[in-house]
Amino acid sequence: ILAQVLRGCGQESAMGCNTSAAHTAAATARRRLSVDYVEDLNEHERIELTEEDRGLVTNLNQQAILEILASNTGGRKMSIGSRTDDDLNNKESFGEKCLEKLGDDITHPGIGYVCKKGLKPESPNQDSWFILKIDDGYSIYAVFDGHGQTGHDISQFVKDQLIKLIIKDKRFKTDETAAMLRDCFKKCQSLVSISTRQNQLNAKMSGTTATVIVHDLGARKITVAHVGDSSAVLLKRANRDDSSLIAVPLTREHKPGLQDEKARIEKAGGCVVFDNYANYRVYAKGYKYPGLNMSRCIGDLVGHQRCGITADPEVYEHTLGDEDHMLLLCSDGVWEFITAMQAAEIVSPFGPSQAVQAAETLAKASWDRWIREEGGEVVDDITAILVYFNPGGDSEVMRP
Repeated sequence: ILAQVLRGCGQESAMGCNTSAAHTAAATARRRLSVDYVEDLNEHERIELTEEDRGLVTNLNQQAILEILASNTGGRKMSIGSRTDDDLNNKESFGEKCLEKLGDDITHPGIGYVCKKGLKPESPNQDSWFILKIDDGYSIYAVFDGHGQTGHDISQFVKDQLIKLIIKDKRFKTDETAAMLRDCFKKCQSLVSISTRQNQLNAKMSGTTATVIVHDLGARKITVAHVGDSSAVLLKRANRDDSSLIAVPLTREHKPGLQDEKARIEKAGGCVVFDNYANYRVYAKGYKYPGLNMSRCIGDLVGHQRCGITADPEVYEHTLGDEDHMLLLCSDGVWEFITAMQAAEIVSPFGPSQAVQAAETLAKASWDRWIREEGGEVVDDITAILVYFNPGGDSEVMRP
């Protein structure tokens, strides 16, 4: 069926996807995951690497996040986030991804986080996440959802390098945050390309989503930049006398079926095809790759070069009001079967001091929905960050 549809995009029947029984079974098992079946590619031209390219990557690799912060900001600071699992291919399903914590000790009753491996034995946990808190009133929250054979490497690399690019930028902690984030996303795409040419990564057919939120606590403002389908949602109090929450999306999923995204892809020579399961996917015209179910991401060099995939983020700024209660930032392992309003109902009974429990409850609800909807065949990785804007009496305490 898919081969017939692809012919409508200018492909010969010989170029259709493999429709063998083995491939059909594999496609069924991964029908809601991000990358379709593809064959190995042998036609990537070699690009020479300049000394400037090498220097850029080396410089960032040698600088730790807290060292960069020490040079441009005072006060105490802490970073916490995921790191590649030690038992990469043996982590049990619904197991928590390894954690890395640096800097000052901080108790944060208003922040919860969880990162669970999905039910997909052939793949490690490809989600990554990051939280940075600075004593002078700034925080960064970020989620990355990798896809493709080396998606876990790409999401970890982008998690590490994109944050460094942001905090090194002279516009960090200024009113130019939106422009800064746009530039940093594009620079990070260049870093992924350079590192692939250096054989440090292989991002030809693998990539990651990226959703980054810069929180200016003093100005009560958040700036959201994203590519892909790791969505952010603002939960607002319906009224002061009611504990119910209203969910307001801060991002839209970058999907090939969207009219403006499809137009850009087709203008660049790509082809958008429905996979007859759940997704519209992007292919290079006349070929059966990359089969990506999103229209923007970091990495996926072939998709960027041949199909109109872009790392240019959409950016949204919002000034927080008294009714703005909580932020949810999650990979699509949460959003596949749970709506924003359903997520609000799940976490609303919990207070700021129970933020971690709220995140765990949301993750378990997401897992149960996957099992029910997919018959226990597949569950995507599940990552969630919860941030309470007004933790009230549960004030934050930092200890050196």
